Amino acid sequence: MHVLVVHNRYASAQPSGENKVVDQEVALLRDAGHRVEVFERRSDDIAARSLPGKAAVPLLVPWNPAVRTELAARLRATRPDVVHVHNVFPLLSPAVLAACADAGVPAVATLHNYTQVCPPGTLQRDGRPCTECVGTKAALPAVRHGCYRNSRLATVPLAVSLSVNRRRWWSGVTRFLCISAAQRDVLVRAGMPAERLAVKHNFVPEPGVVRAGGGEHLLYLGRLAEAKGVRLLMAAWDRLAADGGVGVPLVIAGTGPLEAEVTAWAAGRDDVRYVGLYDTDQCRGALARSVAVLAPSTWLEAFGLVAVEAMAAGVPVVAAGHGAFAELVEDGVTGLLHRPGEAASLASCIRRITADAARNREMGRAARRHYEQGFSPAVGLERLVEEYRTAIAGREAMGTETMGGSK
Repeated sequence: MHVLVVHNRYASAQPSGENKVVDQEVALLRDAGHRVEVFERRSDDIAARSLPGKAAVPLLVPWNPAVRTELAARLRATRPDVVHVHNVFPLLSPAVLAACADAGVPAVATLHNYTQVCPPGTLQRDGRPCTECVGTKAALPAVRHGCYRNSRLATVPLAVSLSVNRRRWWSGVTRFLCISAAQRDVLVRAGMPAERLAVKHNFVPEPGVVRAGGGEHLLYLGRLAEAKGVRLLMAAWDRLAADGGVGVPLVIAGTGPLEAEVTAWAAGRDDVRYVGLYDTDQCRGALARSVAVLAPSTWLEAFGLVAVEAMAAGVPVVAAGHGAFAELVEDGVTGLLHRPGEAASLASCIRRITADAARNREMGRAARRHYEQGFSPAVGLERLVEEYRTAIAGREAMGTETMGGSK
């Protein structure tokens, strides 16, 4: 199969699960013998633009005509079987869908977040779940509240793009790939075409190292941001420390807007280590040495990659019991689910997951089995190619109907 992957890469200054997923899928397809090309833009390149060029970036968010022309020409020249669209913000824009239509190539789009119904894509405001824009056409609440980067001005291009490109997305994509059933449910309730919304979980490559013993630390691995539950984790850990601790240290790995706050909180403590941003090998090693991985997100995660990475390493997860985590983690079997946003509940789950070593090891083995059955590369490849074939067949059927109706 010949696939063209379309992706606007997120800035490299902070970890991006989405960039990782795209790279892993490209490698997976190529290793299986498929021909894969990439059409991309990089957010890192914005810094090198002139001042007028930087000022023009918001104008390209709803529509980039140059991208439409360039991509359509490439599609006509190379004739891929299918185009797989990932992120188009801020430099690609939904103009990529017009290019696919121009060239007559079916488009599949993975929905990594909620940008189809929420301008910043988080379904969260002020640290709490928010669905004010879901089901609206103009997304005015997001502008009023300045939901993207706490700025009304920065939110406007996203709200405009959502409003003016809604029909183009819903009619121009042959197959939407939701990364969890929880995400699909939200999007169907928002009015997206249910018949074209399929659930395809992200896969995780074999880590190469699996936990052998009981682990030596608890691990938070991810972006240091409010939505990821970092402040909630600090509050829960302070509760545990005041009650005597749990006997193993907490390791926090990552970077983000709360880095200074986390650094100050961890300074001088024996029970917490802030280690900064880990590379891939360091992440794998840290996962395999974990008693449990903590994922206390306060927003409705569309997937939760770190939970599956933990399960691949044979490590149980303590996660917020909402969003995708509620389907990824089987409470009491592959990990524990705490009440979202509640520090006391999170602290209780952390104490439970560390208190019984035998039970913890049993959960780790169950987590590994769950990974093998649902999130391995073999499973990921099968489901991805199946969705491509469905999209291609759907486009061919549409073409046949159109020809039949024109006679």
